Amino acid sequence: MEQSTGQGAQPAVEVTLRRFTLADVDAMMAWASDPLAAAPCRWEPYTSTELLLAYLRDAVLPHPWFRAICLAGDDRPVGAISVSPTEDGCRAELGYVLARAHWGKGVATAAVRRALAQVFGEVEGLLRVEALVDVPNAASQRVLQKAGFTREAVLRRYCVLKGKVKDMVIHSFISTDAVLLD
Repeated sequence: MEQSTGQGAQPAVEVTLRRFTLADVDAMMAWASDPLAAAPCRWEPYTSTELLLAYLRDAVLPHPWFRAICLAGDDRPVGAISVSPTEDGCRAELGYVLARAHWGKGVATAAVRRALAQVFGEVEGLLRVEALVDVPNAASQRVLQKAGFTREAVLRRYCVLKGKVKDMVIHSFISTDAVLLD
């Protein structure tokens, strides 16, 4: 959904979001086993299809809003996006991961925009979607800003991620913000 301006403009990226199925496990391994794709995530790279299949069955399928990111015209997932409820029913946390082959092409931004366009209508009482990003992860911060999120603050020494204390940037999108679909 992003477009570059000027000479050599790229066409808008079109994505679809759909529920996962167990048949998606092999496509998921493309990013779930990649140490670079998993680096900013809470989970470690998967080393076997069997472990990923168990995660897909036990966590992804029953999750209220966990979707496969697919390029338009292709039903094969190239990433995942989730909106997870918090203890406060009006807030949820956004998370996403994308196969490295699709980084820097506008796919993540298009997926975040599509998720925002859908989730407020599907999750009763949802008013705010938050995203926490490790301070050095500038690319993910750009994705959120291009998708219409507001950068709110740096949360110093906010969490332990993979054994290291991290400063996190919190971004938010509220239900009255305009979803930027091209």
